[in-house]
Amino acid sequence: MTDGIGGDPLYELFERPSLDDPVLVMALDGWIDAGLGAATALATLMSSVDVTIVATFDTDTLLDHRSRRPVVHIDEGVNTGLTWPALHLHAGHDRDGRALLVLAGPEPDHSWGAFCRSVVALTTSLGASLAVGLGAFPAPVPHTRATRLASTATTRDLADRVGFIPGRIDVPAGVHAALERAFADAGVPAVGLWARVPHYLAAMPYPAAAAALLRGLRELTGLAVDVDELDRSAIETRVQVDELVKNNPEHLQLVSQLEQQVDAELPSGDELAAELERFLRDQGA
Repeated sequence: MTDGIGGDPLYELFERPSLDDPVLVMALDGWIDAGLGAATALATLMSSVDVTIVATFDTDTLLDHRSRRPVVHIDEGVNTGLTWPALHLHAGHDRDGRALLVLAGPEPDHSWGAFCRSVVALTTSLGASLAVGLGAFPAPVPHTRATRLASTATTRDLADRVGFIPGRIDVPAGVHAALERAFADAGVPAVGLWARVPHYLAAMPYPAAAAALLRGLRELTGLAVDVDELDRSAIETRVQVDELVKNNPEHLQLVSQLEQQVDAELPSGDELAAELERFLRDQGA
């Protein structure tokens, strides 16, 4: 185990694997993740690829443990230890041999600038030439239509490949946005994949969002990830929501209005920003 590159105090490097043009996947929890889209996509990705931990970031420096408390294990009244929040960089290959890096764990509470510089320096030293973030946000869209992605990208080409929300939107940022800009400043393209989750389902697991994120990741990078189980879960969720909606005239009207709006034209940036702000207020963010 060694300190970070150039003695960087924010992480410890366990090994330096040989990777051929790896894509970096970023999925840090603690910010907006409607329907647990990114968390579920990350869990599916990590269970389907062969990865090992290559570096661990200093959560004592980066986290506020009063908001991200460790878990204490008590056995017959005896404190047997604590499990602390962990922020890791993983490395490995998918089933087809495509190299990848995965940055996973809690979003830092402190030192975003230093954290971003450390992540960029470490991952580019391991050969990363593209960074992809995963996220999901509440949107005025119905559950009866296919889940669509929107991008936040550092190049127009990437934005065009994924799709984006037209116009200008000013919303609070997560650390993914700061990482995107840090990679752009280092000359490395970065893109955020954002699943649009029906706002009325944002607080419950919505597997269709995770499936859409992993399909978008596959189309963008070639990473091979099986989404069959997510698709089955998405069908089950659709059936459950349909049952709930059909017995409530107000809900039926809401879904019908959203269908008409989406079929005619996607919601505007102002509408999406307003929905996001409502979601943040409800979460106390």
